Amino acid sequence: MNMAGIDPKQQAVLTAAWTAFSTYGFRKTSMDDIAKGAGMSRPAVYLHFKNKEAILRALVQGYYARAQAEIAAALAADADLKSKLAAAFAGHGGEAMEAMMSSPHGMELLETSVSVAGESIEEGEAALSSLYANWLTAEAEAGRVSLPAPPADMARVICACLKGIKKSAAGYAAYRTDVSSYAALCAQALEP
Repeated sequence: MNMAGIDPKQQAVLTAAWTAFSTYGFRKTSMDDIAKGAGMSRPAVYLHFKNKEAILRALVQGYYARAQAEIAAALAADADLKSKLAAAFAGHGGEAMEAMMSSPHGMELLETSVSVAGESIEEGEAALSSLYANWLTAEAEAGRVSLPAPPADMARVICACLKGIKKSAAGYAAYRTDVSSYAALCAQALEP
């Protein structure tokens, strides 16, 4: 969980926290576990983050910042519609999805993220939806896609479906397959 532009010590804490959360689960991870993993004292960790919840919120915010960058790059790429959507949808989940789905504590982390970082998730989801809506608007205006509904509605459906795939997939391999199938379906539906 590497985040660009962040203080190296904060990055060390976030990386150690993600490792500990994935290994022990959120509830069983202590600030001592995180400090040890980051190679610093517990009081030093508290200089950067108030508690585990603040660390989890920072991880969620980092996830959405990375997802926005990957989706924007994928949608701007010089590629066919299916390839653009496949790359954007893959970026929507990214490495965090693989790590979460590979962890025996993935569902706990997902549920805890919603309760601890709900506001950050809402803001992040709104930003991703807006990114898709803006892209769909521009593509429709250029005649490269045909929209069966308003761009904002289509973007909301895209995000909801990706969320549903995440929650229902039997593992990371199934998730990747389902995301790829969904991208193909969307590309076919959007063809002018």
